[in-house]
Amino acid sequence: MKQKIINDFKGLGEMVEIPCSRKYCNGQSVHVCKETGLVRSKELRSAQEIANSWSVNVYSDDFGTDTYTARVPAVKARQTYVADFADVNIGLKNKMLCDIGAGEGQFLEIITGDEYQAKAFGIEPSEKNCNSLSESGFNNFNGTIEDYAENDQYEENKFDVITIMWTLVNSYSCLDMVNIAYKMLKPGGYLVVAEGSRILVPFKKPLHMYFSHLPVDLHPYHFSANSLTNLLKVNNFKIEHINRYMDSDILCIIGEKKEDKVKENYEVDDYKDVLNFFDRWDKETELYYQR
Repeated sequence: MKQKIINDFKGLGEMVEIPCSRKYCNGQSVHVCKETGLVRSKELRSAQEIANSWSVNVYSDDFGTDTYTARVPAVKARQTYVADFADVNIGLKNKMLCDIGAGEGQFLEIITGDEYQAKAFGIEPSEKNCNSLSESGFNNFNGTIEDYAENDQYEENKFDVITIMWTLVNSYSCLDMVNIAYKMLKPGGYLVVAEGSRILVPFKKPLHMYFSHLPVDLHPYHFSANSLTNLLKVNNFKIEHINRYMDSDILCIIGEKKEDKVKENYEVDDYKDVLNFFDRWDKETELYYQR
């Protein structure tokens, strides 16, 4: 099962199309992996091309259908939720924390403030955002996580905590990102991953406000609790804390880096259940929401 999970994250497993996805994605399709139920884009551009699209076309001063900024109340609220969830469960005071996909630095401002008192470093592909990080006094690396792993700044066993928030779903290889994060952490360090709680949970928004007509590989992965948990497990993280994602807008999982191989039980999603879920979501959207 571990190898099947890895294969699906690599795009090597058999996939079936979600029938309604083309309607919401401007003719593009989103797929479900038959072995594990992972929801993903079937084909992806390179890591650099995806990062460039985010940096040039998506990051903006406005939060809209096709653009993104963290400087809005809803995003600040969810970042504060993650900071507090991490602090309550693992403690942040005086911890060296790296935020992968640091954006404009709002989360770093939160966790280095008086309430949490962490130390912060950011990795961010957008040059504009890195300039903002530097102006705010945060050490940072301008590039993708793959770039950072090949740079002279990269060190293994360096950080106490790594956060990946609403970024893993947008990566070229979520498997590689988590693997690199594992190497960056000190033994016993923690990885905190946060994403939207959307798959195999009660519907929390209409489908046309979840899918987008932007290129589907800008958001190539769509995690359920099982698929995100499995991603950490295959990279030898021991799952320590999971939030109450069923009735929350947020799915947040904390894994501890283990040096010895962790023997894990894997739970996967039935791809037929996932297809049925999207079919019902499509029908609910048509019934209750107008575009």
